[in-house]
Amino acid sequence: MTTDTAIHTGRTALGPFPPAAPRNPDAPHVTAAAIDVDAAEVQGPLARIWESFGYDEFNWTYMPTGKRLLQTFADFSGGGYFVRPHYMYCSGSGFGIPHWSSGNVYHEDADGNPYYDFTLLDQAYDAIVGAGHHLLVELGFTPRDLLPPEAAELTVVRSPTAYTNYEAGAWGYPPKDYAKWAGLISATVRHCIDRYGEAEVKTWLWELWNEPDIDYWRGTLDQYNELYTATVQAIRAVLPEAKVGGPAVTSGGLNFLRGFLDYTSRRDEPLDFISYHTKGCHFPTRDYKPFAEPPAELLSPSSTKMLYDLREFNRLIGSYDAYRELPVIVDECDAAVPAHFGHYDNRNYSFQNTEYYPVFQAKLMKKILDLNATEPAQVAYATSWSFYFEAERYFEGTRSFLTAGGVEKPLLNAYRMLSLLGPDRLHTTSDAAWEVGELEGTDGSSMREEVDAIASRSDDGSVAVLAWRHIDDQYQTGDDLTPVTVTVRNLPTGSYRLRHLRIDADHSNAYTVWQQLGSPQDPTAEQLVTIKGRQGLEEFEPERRLTVDGDLSVELTLPLPSASLLILEPTS
Repeated sequence: MTTDTAIHTGRTALGPFPPAAPRNPDAPHVTAAAIDVDAAEVQGPLARIWESFGYDEFNWTYMPTGKRLLQTFADFSGGGYFVRPHYMYCSGSGFGIPHWSSGNVYHEDADGNPYYDFTLLDQAYDAIVGAGHHLLVELGFTPRDLLPPEAAELTVVRSPTAYTNYEAGAWGYPPKDYAKWAGLISATVRHCIDRYGEAEVKTWLWELWNEPDIDYWRGTLDQYNELYTATVQAIRAVLPEAKVGGPAVTSGGLNFLRGFLDYTSRRDEPLDFISYHTKGCHFPTRDYKPFAEPPAELLSPSSTKMLYDLREFNRLIGSYDAYRELPVIVDECDAAVPAHFGHYDNRNYSFQNTEYYPVFQAKLMKKILDLNATEPAQVAYATSWSFYFEAERYFEGTRSFLTAGGVEKPLLNAYRMLSLLGPDRLHTTSDAAWEVGELEGTDGSSMREEVDAIASRSDDGSVAVLAWRHIDDQYQTGDDLTPVTVTVRNLPTGSYRLRHLRIDADHSNAYTVWQQLGSPQDPTAEQLVTIKGRQGLEEFEPERRLTVDGDLSVELTLPLPSASLLILEPTS
């Protein structure tokens, strides 16, 4: 193995963006907006880029709460998501804690001969596949029995809360024997085919490692590239049609990605998808302030920064003739990092409890689709790095779909809304929208307040319009409701049923209900029923029956932040 190309150097922060977006209390509000939808102008298929999520805590996949959450996604989406857990090959006891887990697959006997135990892997994959989802298999990290000698150099300060140097990051060193690693890969693919069938495993995406441009990988770029070759050969030897890719770099890893693509293109290595990550902000490390105090500085995520990252990465990918048609997987695409930090660590993470976050996600998915229309490389999936956390407090503020007690957070309702959009995207405009073309010449500011929408048509003629009012500044609120006119043109003449679903402070929001009950950390059975009774997607108003002859205008008002989903269903 060659070791002449150092990594963790040459990292690039893209664009003029700060680590987190500061406040702009004087930012203007949108006082009125008009949205226009042409029901006769289909722009093409509506790519379901949001149908993917992942998480660090591999072992929580098969916990009762994890299995129920997997089933919840399957139930409301009617189809399978791509699910990407970390740490599948890490050695360990199988006890998951925030940001650590283990599949404990690889072992060696006293003579150094490998053998495998798929007990934990089977439990996790059974839960995912059993709920109707598919695996985005993140092949990592180095099992303890494959650590190279230099891994002993990683030291940790001994304390009652510290594990060994293995849990502290020795798993990030390259395997000492690439042939044994390849044997592990081949055995895994073979085992999965035997257990789930070749047809299912052919749908999976096989990705080497996670964020090798930072200390998830303690080797070199050359070592990563060589491991990619060994890994792909091992996968394809068992399943020639397997979909393989990588390298899942961070938003600072553009140079690493370039080095990887130079390598794979020069050698004509198999590559079926390309992956990278983006985050909207990183707040200052844990405050540990008194809980009643506000954060030291009021900060927010920046969707503009995330979109800028995507554009720069996709332009790099598009510069390779062989790769511009490959699917791009942004398999961590999140407003803030890390996932396990919450309200008690830094008050700025509180948005992950509120209606702000689902509206942010809906907005972001639409803008990514808009960006796809302008760039040669296309995002196929934008993965939310979110699942749930065992043993946290109610509304801890972590990046998760559930909080304590199995209560669904408002974030989950963004995905419910998106799942109700039809397969065809309709031409839609808003006179109060932020446009992706504004990335040109950006000064690093986060996205201003906007009203925008995405619309779809289904095979039965239903039209769905998802509209929102949002601003990246989580602290910018307003008492005034913004009047919005939604006009849907060129509808076939006939009778329709109009449904209006809403996410805001008062709808589809278990968090505000919990607050109204006094924010109990030990809610009574009755209180828990009340909280859960408001956690799903709610109607904003009773459904209406309408007769339409061509065009329809609907008037609504939007608080900041909020999202409304209008669904027009033919009834005749």
